[in-house]
Amino acid sequence: MQLTEYLRKQKAEKDILLMTHLVLGYPSFEVNQEVIRQMVDNGVDLIELQIPFSEPMADGPVILKANQKSLAAGAKVGDCLDFAAGITAAHRIPFLFMTYYNILFKYGVEKFFRKAAEIRIKGFIVPDLPPEEGEEFLALAEKYEIAPIMIFAPTSTEERMRELAKNGDGFIYCVARRGVTGGKTELDRDFRDYMGRCRSATDLPLAVGFGISNREDVDSLAGQADIAVIGTRTIRLIDEQGPAAVGPFIAGLR
Repeated sequence: MQLTEYLRKQKAEKDILLMTHLVLGYPSFEVNQEVIRQMVDNGVDLIELQIPFSEPMADGPVILKANQKSLAAGAKVGDCLDFAAGITAAHRIPFLFMTYYNILFKYGVEKFFRKAAEIRIKGFIVPDLPPEEGEEFLALAEKYEIAPIMIFAPTSTEERMRELAKNGDGFIYCVARRGVTGGKTELDRDFRDYMGRCRSATDLPLAVGFGISNREDVDSLAGQADIAVIGTRTIRLIDEQGPAAVGPFIAGLR
């Protein structure tokens, strides 16, 4: 089943879907495995696996630190791919890779796509690759049937949104505010207007991330977006309370 089809089927049964994010290798692959199990058991619909990179420009301080600590502990791209292979075999929900283009470039872009397809990765989020520079990436995404997830921002014009959506598949990731991940997002009238522009630009499902951290935020998104993305909050939770806190937190979001 293709990613968009899966999301639409899930959305027919729920007010809003949940996507979570974690950095592979932080604090360890063993903790990643337990956290993913808790997320799946408590109703997460899809999970974004970040392959760590030394300069994650879209990420705030919490996720930046997680990237740096994972790399310092020795996490390699091959380790992440091997881990993902085991995870996709163990769980039935879709998994995506989020990373930066240098990771694909150094590994070999088609080699990376081929491996991701073999281990049943359903989509890629690559924030630093605009479609104008991604001809090879987009062609390989189509060849290997891996959804290239495009990103809308509050600063995107309607023309730009339509152009991005034309090149995307799976869903559109709508950045809730300017800046990097982790800060508080105000889901106010300006945000509603922005989501209206996003909706008019595409018929793909809309995911909202950056600053979504509690049930109130998730409830506020219902009816405006299809997917709420929880990232920094779960990493903070693991740091402060340990991986056992993730399951109850996820269960309380809906």
